[in-house]
This record gives sequence, C-alpha cells and structure tokens, in this order.
Amino acid sequence: MTKTITVFKGDGIGPEITDAVLKILNAAGADLEYEIFNVGAKEYEKNGKLIPDEAFTSFDKNKVLLKSPITTPVGKGFRSLNVTLRKKYDLYANIRPAKSNKAVKTPFENVDLIVFRENTEDLYVGVEEQIDENTVHATKIITRAASQRIIKDAFEYAVAHNRKKVTCVHKANILKMSDGLFLSIFYDIAKDYPQIQADDKIVDNTCMQLVMNPQQFDIMVMPNLYGDIVSDLTSGLIGGLGLLPSSNLGKDYAMFEAVHGSAPDIAGKHIANPTALLWSACMMLEYLGQNDVAGKIRKAVDEVLNEGKHLTPDLHGTATTEEYCEAIIAKL
Repeated sequence: MTKTITVFKGDGIGPEITDAVLKILNAAGADLEYEIFNVGAKEYEKNGKLIPDEAFTSFDKNKVLLKSPITTPVGKGFRSLNVTLRKKYDLYANIRPAKSNKAVKTPFENVDLIVFRENTEDLYVGVEEQIDENTVHATKIITRAASQRIIKDAFEYAVAHNRKKVTCVHKANILKMSDGLFLSIFYDIAKDYPQIQADDKIVDNTCMQLVMNPQQFDIMVMPNLYGDIVSDLTSGLIGGLGLLPSSNLGKDYAMFEAVHGSAPDIAGKHIANPTALLWSACMMLEYLGQNDVAGKIRKAVDEVLNEGKHLTPDLHGTATTEEYCEAIIAKL
C-alpha cells in the first residue's frame, strides 16, 4: 500500500537536495506519495510563519516526515525549529549512524557506530534564568522516564541488528545527580540484556577515544547535549556532516533528516551533496518496511562513491548535485 509522507523543503541547499532525493526515491521504485511544503526563514519572510499550519496538519496526518535543513532566524526570539518539532511530536530518540565508506578518504577506517541521543530534555529544554546582570542559570533536566526509553531503545536496536556492545556516555563524575541518574538507569536496563556488552565512558574521554580508536565503539547512548556534540565528532571520522543521516523517532511520529545545516553560502550553486538526506530517506524506507528499495539505493550510492567520477566538491570531486544524482539513478 502506497504510503504518503510529508516533506519539508527547508532553506539554503534544502530545496536542491530535496529535489535530488525525491528523484532518486522515485527512480528506485519507492512506494511513496509526497505532500511537500516550504518551511523556514524564507517562508517566514513571505508568509509570517516558519512552518505553515497546513504543513503541521500534513505531518499530524501522515506521521512520517522527511525534512531538509531549516534556518531558524537569529536574534528574533525563535527557538530552533528542530527543537520545536522534537518537543511537539515527542521525537525522543535521535539515531545517528556513522559508517566509513572506502571511497571517502579520512585517517579513520572501518568506523561503524551509532549514536542514540535522548532528544527531549537535558539543557535543550531551554530553561534559563537571569539571576542578576552578571549571572545566568540554565536548568538541566534528566528524568527517569525519558532516560529509560532511550536506553532501552539502544539495547533493543543492538539485539535486532546483531550489535555487540552499548556504551553509556555521561559526566556523572561531576553531575552526580542528573548524569548519575542516567548512568544508574543504564546499568539497571543492561541487566535485561546479558548477551550485550555494556560499559560507560565520561564524555571528554569518549571524544579522545573516538579519535584514537573509534573501532572500540559500537552503539553509544547519551543525554541530549553530549549526543549533539559527539555525533558531530563521529561525522568527522567518516568525512563530514554531508555523510551523516539521522532519524528522530517517537511512539507515534517519525522524522528523518540530514544532520547538517542549510549551508546558505553554497545555496543555488548546484554543488550541495544530498547523500546525508538520501541516507536519511533510506532509514525512512526501512522504518516503513521498504527495505529492498533502501538496499538498492544504498548499493547504488556505494558504487558511485567508489567509482569516484561523479563526486561533489565536498568529496573532492567536481560534479554538480544533479550529475551526482543522475549517476546514482544510472546505477539503479
């Protein structure tokens, strides 16, 4: 049965990479229909709303969203649109896989790890208080319920995908109550999965270890802020944010997006790399049970990357977005 999904085109390079990805999805035979909306700063300038009401209505109905990068206007009192969407739809699990590709040369080989980032609390609740003119307090919130569900999801994923280890990343040596709670819940849940190796690392040590020996990591689970930082670091291991997809999953809703920003400096130049959004779309296809189509696309992308003839400038090539897209379609 054909699935209708909601698509947000976003700002900057968003429309370009969205068009490329939808073209590839159609060429691969994805059983999808699309409700497409313009969102973000440009939409705000035009119509006074960052996300039009009909776009929310579409996501409410379809429950699956493929989202391009969005620019949140700076200095106008807006919260990040990503944070808004995660909170509104309780998209609590941010899953960011980082996997090496032999065609993309970095100092690191055989990286294959996944960050599970709690997506709804920690410092990202945005609760700040001006104590006096020289002092601001920010509130970090960690709850048992939110911690349990993201940690359980990480272990369940490990079982379902035959992964061997889950590492909890934290700062419980300093934040003894908040991160201490997260860590204690981690080891409580780990007891239910004796077949999965469980360990923990302090976040600063984790960053060093990722650069020295990333192969020691498999699945990593952590509170919101550390997940944001560590997943950017893992993207650097595999060649940059242009190659890092992500899913944001809740009980009822799912959003799939590239991790990178809207890159306004290269918008309209036809050199943007759509791979991260395309691989996010593959995660979406797998979520929808269209695994065969996702597999075909992944294989075609790997072939194009390995050939090295049609790569975009961020991958040290000279191809346009459209040439890269057409090369993938040719492989399909």
